[in-house]
Amino acid sequence: MNSLRFALRLLRRDWRAGELRLLAIALVIAVASVTSVGFFTDRIERAMARQASEVLAADLRVESNQPLPGFLLQEAERRQLAHAKTLSFPSVILHRDSTQLVQVKGVSDTYPLRGQMRVRDSVSGTDRAADTVPASGEAWLEERLLPLLGVAIGDEIKVGKRSFRVSRIIVYEPDRSANLFQLAPRLLIPIDDIEETGLLGPASRVRHYLLIAGPPSEMSDYRYWVEDQNIGGLQVEDIRTARPELRSALDQGGRFLRLAAATAILLCMVAVALSSRRFVERQSDSSALLRCLGASRRQVTRIFILRLLSLGLIASIIGVFTGLGVQTLLIRLIGHWFTSQIPAPTAWPLVSGLITGILVLIGFSLPSIIRLGEVPPLRVFRRHLDAPPISYRLFLMAALLSLSILLVWQIGNDEMALRLISGLLAGLTILLLISRLLVFVLAPLRHLTAGSWRYGLASLSRNPATTTMQLTGFGLGFTVLLLLAIVRVDLLSSWQGALPDDSPNQFLINIQPDEVEAVRDLLAQGGIMTNGLFPMIRGRLVSIDGDPVSRDDYDNPRAQRLATRDFNISHATQPQRDNKIVSGRWWLESQQNESWFSVELGLAETLGIPLGAELEFEVAGSRVMGRVENLRSVEWDSFNVNFFVIGTPGLLVQQPATYITSFYLPAEKRQVLHSLIQRFPSITALDVTALMRQVRTIMDRGALAVESVFLFTLAAGLIVLYTGIQASHELKVQETAVLRTLGVKRSILLLSTLLEFALLGGLAGLISAALASAISYSLANEVFNLPWELNFSMWITALLGGAVCVGIAGTLASRSLLNTPPLVTMRKA
Repeated sequence: MNSLRFALRLLRRDWRAGELRLLAIALVIAVASVTSVGFFTDRIERAMARQASEVLAADLRVESNQPLPGFLLQEAERRQLAHAKTLSFPSVILHRDSTQLVQVKGVSDTYPLRGQMRVRDSVSGTDRAADTVPASGEAWLEERLLPLLGVAIGDEIKVGKRSFRVSRIIVYEPDRSANLFQLAPRLLIPIDDIEETGLLGPASRVRHYLLIAGPPSEMSDYRYWVEDQNIGGLQVEDIRTARPELRSALDQGGRFLRLAAATAILLCMVAVALSSRRFVERQSDSSALLRCLGASRRQVTRIFILRLLSLGLIASIIGVFTGLGVQTLLIRLIGHWFTSQIPAPTAWPLVSGLITGILVLIGFSLPSIIRLGEVPPLRVFRRHLDAPPISYRLFLMAALLSLSILLVWQIGNDEMALRLISGLLAGLTILLLISRLLVFVLAPLRHLTAGSWRYGLASLSRNPATTTMQLTGFGLGFTVLLLLAIVRVDLLSSWQGALPDDSPNQFLINIQPDEVEAVRDLLAQGGIMTNGLFPMIRGRLVSIDGDPVSRDDYDNPRAQRLATRDFNISHATQPQRDNKIVSGRWWLESQQNESWFSVELGLAETLGIPLGAELEFEVAGSRVMGRVENLRSVEWDSFNVNFFVIGTPGLLVQQPATYITSFYLPAEKRQVLHSLIQRFPSITALDVTALMRQVRTIMDRGALAVESVFLFTLAAGLIVLYTGIQASHELKVQETAVLRTLGVKRSILLLSTLLEFALLGGLAGLISAALASAISYSLANEVFNLPWELNFSMWITALLGGAVCVGIAGTLASRSLLNTPPLVTMRKA
């Protein structure tokens, strides 16, 4: 007998009879949810990254202090990648008798590749998007250059040997935020005019840039190719290495999206597990009949496994294309909320959906299907005979393996996946114990009640296996839904609240020590509050535990760059409020004179700095040595003043330092800043409003994406509710027929069904509220690094909502049973 052909024939027969529809529908919805969420999150996450790439004006930036080799551009052209060239250097420009140090930037015609420049045609004009770069012989200036040089629109300025006409005022420059501490004001001219200025001599401090943009896979390949060339002095940056604030926001947004997608997967697993159990119960007769016709146990098992896999493949294919259609519709409806252009979908979510469907089916259905080979042939005559009960150890091992593979794979964050799996396993154990306890308590309790209460409690206590399965299914489903609700409401609000409207948007740097008190007083008189003025010392890391630090010791491009740059170091008696000690301890007041350092965790991991390591810095020609006493996590997206390395006051207080501060400056108080700069001309003010706007945009888009994913997860929750109710359908049919035959009224049976399902739903809701709170607490503290508060209103909502939703749904699903004559039911049995 050809097992595959016979399995497909049975599959077609049972589909026509409706035996497979519930499992197939559950699987289609599962795969469609996973695929649509996968498509949606993949496209939105890439759109968020592309929008953040405006900070570089490209997806990738290659930088060097030497002219870039021509083959880099040729390779980009061969790969059909968008490209632009820029260069930047400091120079003094002349207007009549006035001179001013500026940062000259030359740009090619295709600049920028990401984002848009914004300009004004006059001082009082309205800013607009620039659709070109300066024409030959024209220059665009930052607004602060106008009063410094006494220049107006239309005037000529001298840059080296070449004169340029001032034609526009620069309002916003996409990649300016990647170099916040570039002090000199900007002058923008065409790159082809740079040569005529005569300023590019051997001693010129020129930085050459090649900007590249294209599909993520192509960008990754091109980056690896550039790094493999081993060109000395070359730096390759993307958005995650350019600005820690944006890297932090992008990583956090990605974690939220992947967690939201994982909740849909979890709900789909519960739905498939519940529906597959009902499928196995209804296939026991077919298995017994096959055994009577001479099929061996192995043949029967093989036929049902092939049948299951065929169903899984067909349902998964339908599901992935359904998911593709759903996400296409969703992008058309709400895509404009996120960015002007959503990247095209990739094929990976299709493959991911297919694999997910098969893994879910194998992990949560295969152990039950194997039982069908053990159904005795005598079941044809004795309906009470069934297969041996499933080995819970085998079922849990298969389910746990499938769950672990899918979560680790889909989330891409081992710590988050581990905490989710641990929480769900703990929840499963608690639900199983409580369900057993419930059956134990209800058994004697039903004799103390009467009417509908007695029949409802009896139904729960009389079928412990079904009660356990339904309570566990409802509980896990509600836990996942509540977890996403907490993420959607509480954690996302905390994340967005981490950057409130009054977050610092101005930095003051180069404050001299003798100016600190005067600056503090002037800001206070103007009603501007700061988080403090902090000493800032320039130092280069020269050794770790006595080993010299060299870029050649690292493969990571970020580590290579950090190994050759100067750090901004500070000293402090207390850590910043947005810093969290993750290893070691902060120094006490009595330990201020120790030679200790505090190092930011990301820097320590990148450069391989362990707790207790001896660090040596070169500061102003002298060497400073100290031990790493603690490692800190830093909220870079808070826009407060923060440092990679902080030392004890006794270690660094004698080193030459300037001071830095940050504060929120409302538009109506800009005159305070102007007065301060006039009084202290050596101080430099840096406006980070554009960078903050990018971070806020990422936060808002991430929140909207999670809101949209919640709709998919809610749909998956509905199928869990339906399959959970259907799990007791066969028993309900027989019990209802017997009770109606014995004269029990339809109204009493209807009320008893309502009470039965309401009790299950309420209890599941209460337990799931506790589980979701515990898991969200763990994720908030250890993964997202966000504040967490216990939400008591959610517990009440879960209790009442579970009781009402499950009670009403269960009652409506059972109404048809009450309308079927008992005689018809008895004959079918």
